Parts: sequence; C-alpha cells; structure tokens
Amino acid sequence: MTVQRYMAMAERWVIGWDIGGAHVKACLLQRGEVIDVAQWACPLWQGLEHLVAALRAAGERWPELSRAQHAVTMTGEMVDLFANREEGVRRIAAALVGSLGGPPCARASEHSGAEAIHFFAGDADWCASADLADRWQAIASANWLATARHAAQRFGDGVLLDVGSTTTDLVAFEDGRVVSRGRTDVQRLACGELVYHGVVRTPLCAVAQRVAWRGTPHNVMNEFFASSADVYRLIGELDPAHDLHPSADNASKDLPATRRRLARMIGLDEREAMPDEWLDFARAWRDAQVAELGGQLRRVLAAHRLGQQAVMVSAGCGAFLVRDVLAFALAESPVPTSTLRLASYGSDVATVAAHARTGRAAVQAWAQVCAPCVAAATLFDRDHR
Repeated sequence: MTVQRYMAMAERWVIGWDIGGAHVKACLLQRGEVIDVAQWACPLWQGLEHLVAALRAAGERWPELSRAQHAVTMTGEMVDLFANREEGVRRIAAALVGSLGGPPCARASEHSGAEAIHFFAGDADWCASADLADRWQAIASANWLATARHAAQRFGDGVLLDVGSTTTDLVAFEDGRVVSRGRTDVQRLACGELVYHGVVRTPLCAVAQRVAWRGTPHNVMNEFFASSADVYRLIGELDPAHDLHPSADNASKDLPATRRRLARMIGLDEREAMPDEWLDFARAWRDAQVAELGGQLRRVLAAHRLGQQAVMVSAGCGAFLVRDVLAFALAESPVPTSTLRLASYGSDVATVAAHARTGRAAVQAWAQVCAPCVAAATLFDRDHR
C-alpha cells in the first residue's frame, strides 16, 4: 500500500447527498463520524442551475469536497422540469458528475479508474453513473430507504417517522431489515407509507376541507393562499432555518403577513380578528394535519405486528409533530404512548463527532432534519471500508 493510499484511507472523507425537488441536503463524514450537515434551498423545477449553485455552495463550505467520495440519493427526479423520472435521474446524475468531477477519478483513490460518485439504489445497493440506464428505477426516490435502513441497523425493530418540509415517510423495520410494503412512490402512496404532507411547503387547502373557526367548522378555499409553513411559523414551532421557500403570495413572513394568508383560507381579512384568534385557527390546522398523519400511521402500524421492543424513530424538520401523531394513531389502542420507546435520528442513530464543526448538538439537530444524506454517507462508508 502506498503512503498516499494509506493517508487517503485514514482521512476517508465521504459526502452524502440528498437531492430533492426543493432542497439539497448534504453531510460531511470523516472516518465514519458526521462532521457537518447543511441544507440549501433548490427549486429544481425552475432549472438545473439551482442544483449547480447548491453544489457550488457546498464546495465553498467544504474544501474536502474535491477529495471525497460522494454517496447520492435523490427525489428530485419527480419535478416537472423533466419529461419523466428516468430523464430526471439521468440529468441530475449528469449535473453531479459535471460539478463534482465525475469518473474516472483519481482524486479520492489510487485505484485506477475509481469512481468518486456513487448512487444509492436501495435493495440494489450502490450504482456507478455508467449503470444508470439499467438501474434508474432503483435510484429514483430511494432516500427514505437509506434512512430506514440506517435506523433498522441501529434499533432492529421499529418505525421511522420522517416528517419533512413536503412529505412524511412512515416506514416499518424488523430484525434489522426494512419491511415496508412498498418500494416505489406509487406503492408507498397506496399503503400509506408515503404521505404528501409536510410542515413547510404543503398548500393548506390540501390539509383539510373543513377547519374550525370560532368553534364552527368552515369549508376552506381551494386556492394556494397559504402553506403549512404559515401554520407552524405562527405557532412558533417552525425553525426559521427550515423556512427557506417563498410564501404563497411572495410577501413577508412576519406575523401580520402570516395571519393575513391564513385569513384568506376562509374568506376573511387579518384585521377582522384578534391575534389570539388567528393563533387558535393555526392550531386547528395543526390538529387537522396531525389527524391525517396519525390516521396514516395507524394504517402502517396495523400492517406490522411489532413487539414491545419496537422503537419510534423521529426525523425531519417536522419532528416536533411526532409525539402528537403517535398519540392520535394509538388513541384507541391498548398500548399507552408513555410506554413506547422514542428515539431521535439525529442524536440516537447518526454518529456525530465530538469535534463536529458547528458543535455536536447543532450538527445533531441538522442530522435530524437532513437524515437521508447522513444515512447515505454512513451506509456507503460502512459498505466500502
């Protein structure tokens, strides 16, 4: 073994990527430990230049990018920039190869022709860019499987509840294996394991058709007047660092503007009620979303008879909803929520270094939000040691 190869193995930088339709999330891993995690807004439906800009920002943050191995998962192939998902996988991969250096690559390894970019293909493991034509379906929208597989390796039996900005993943695992009924998006939508509800980008008219205002249920306006971010921003649960996309009216995100958007959902103006009433209204929307997610979770739990050792693993920027979602799902169950084992992906699954760059607690919090990129980096590192 050459001195250079020995040093490369000792350093062993891996960057995990989760290329979504609205965000790029990335994790910097050194010798199996998370050093840093970051997220950039990336409205991919507006053009691939937004992905290239996010990759450039990552390079500015992490000088190690040029000598790292890259483990990639994605969901961005779904955006309407692409004619179909296969085209999306191919073009996203091409953008990554173009920006990150691409194969063959001698930067990160002394192996002749070694490739630096590796795509997570779910049950088909890892895929080089040359194999995309045959394995694009396994690569498409597999980020949830990376997170669930990592959680399963840590806890054995349980359920992953990843509540994100746009979607929620409800994934069962048993005996260290993911046992979900679906693998593709369409299969997961059918069995309730994928729910298009999130705490930032979901149009409120998609959350519920009737919501209580001053004690009386009202029909809601099926217009994109407000999003779920308005609800959780007004309540105070949404971290501003996760509130990266424009509001429905492209206006301010201050509290008066937030209340104004919520008021439009039932044909009112913000000035027609007091701030406390609008706060109650936001809580009614929260209750509606908790009920929807709780009902979907109940369906997933009913499909899997998990034992008392099962662990409920929370992840995502909407992890603050998980306890209430669980309570709703188990409201008619003999199993009290107080007896459930709850865990956080960021602190209980991810291995965050004591010398993490922005502080261990801060990086754990970002690992919680950006779980798929952390999982991709960790799984790749374990598979290729």
